[in-house]
Amino acid sequence: MKGKRLGLLLPLLVAACVTVNIYFPASAVQKAADEIVDEIRVERGKKPETKPEIKKDEKTGQQSMQIHQTIATLLSPSEVYAEINVEISTPAIRALKEAMRGRFTYLQSFYSRGAIGENRDGYLEIRDTAMLNLKEKSDIMNLVNQENRDRQSLYNEIVKANRFGPETMPQVQRIFANSWRGKSQPGWWIQEDSGQWRQK
Repeated sequence: MKGKRLGLLLPLLVAACVTVNIYFPASAVQKAADEIVDEIRVERGKKPETKPEIKKDEKTGQQSMQIHQTIATLLSPSEVYAEINVEISTPAIRALKEAMRGRFTYLQSFYSRGAIGENRDGYLEIRDTAMLNLKEKSDIMNLVNQENRDRQSLYNEIVKANRFGPETMPQVQRIFANSWRGKSQPGWWIQEDSGQWRQK
């Protein structure tokens, strides 16, 4: 009787593990997105605040972590993924972050003047150019196009580097939209999920 119960339980445990593998680690991606936005928007010469890394012993720490993850996998998928570190330091991602960080210096004045805002899809949007001169209008078009191209590439690289699958792209964009808007300065324009625009 015990053998039969065990035989029935084993497929359920295997199925639980398979389910965990396809779960999207939203909280880990949100943490990574917040870190990236902080890095991009930090002033030149300053370093973004980083939390100290906790180093584990190569042998004992690694083994205990694997055991903990195995148990957590069977109990709660979300807890396991809360511990996942999303890969955000590939050469391509680093290059994109650096390009966006350099561009941010020029975008700041347009944010402050209300000419651009953060939309709900994770991209920059031109809002009001009435107060801009001809050269500024040309500059803002170029800057926004370059920024949005780099953001699209960044999202693609994150999906690719972490093997999330192309179907997760809308989730990645939504999460980044939360970070861009949430970390915007007071007075900047952001678009709510409802589509309405407001000043932060």
